[in-house]
Amino acid sequence: MALYSAFKNDLNNEQRLMPLLDTYYKTYLNQYTFVRSTSSKEQFSGIDLILTRKKSNAVFYVDEKAQLDYINEDLPTFAFELSYIKHGLLKKGWFLDSYKKTHFYALVTGIYAENNEYTSCKITMVNRKKLLTKIHTLQLPQETLIDRRDRYAHGRTELPQLHPKNEGYLFFSKNNKAEQPLNLILKLDWLIREGIAKRLV
Repeated sequence: MALYSAFKNDLNNEQRLMPLLDTYYKTYLNQYTFVRSTSSKEQFSGIDLILTRKKSNAVFYVDEKAQLDYINEDLPTFAFELSYIKHGLLKKGWFLDSYKKTHFYALVTGIYAENNEYTSCKITMVNRKKLLTKIHTLQLPQETLIDRRDRYAHGRTELPQLHPKNEGYLFFSKNNKAEQPLNLILKLDWLIREGIAKRLV
């Protein structure tokens, strides 16, 4: 059985989702102006959206992450990519990549579609700096999560620092995805309770 790589399919679905997201941004982020990045260099740096606050002209970079594998479902969690394999080499995932310029993640969940059109979704805005600080406070060092990843079996691994039902856990897609991503699965409600995230819609 060939391992599945979802990259191209995700890219196409993200393009189709953009009009719905932009409608929500115009409604719920009306204190900002926003433009979509068209530069591949910016997008590689974790910038899908550039927000500018109208009163202060402060600029924020947003990286959109959508649960496109779960259409017409509403999961209470989101996967933060810690590491993956590319061309046989171990790479840092987007969450721990220090070269990313992202200020906020726009986590798109609860995506519903009808007749091949996206009709609604939820957006949770996550402050990347606050989340990284929280992970550091919990003493989840990067070297443990990345360099020692082969100690984890395929599937779910509970961490002593996180309550698995209320906060989060690790999930290693070792056997079913070509990139073999190691993800930190976090509960969205926990992120909101901790003051790390806010529900936009």
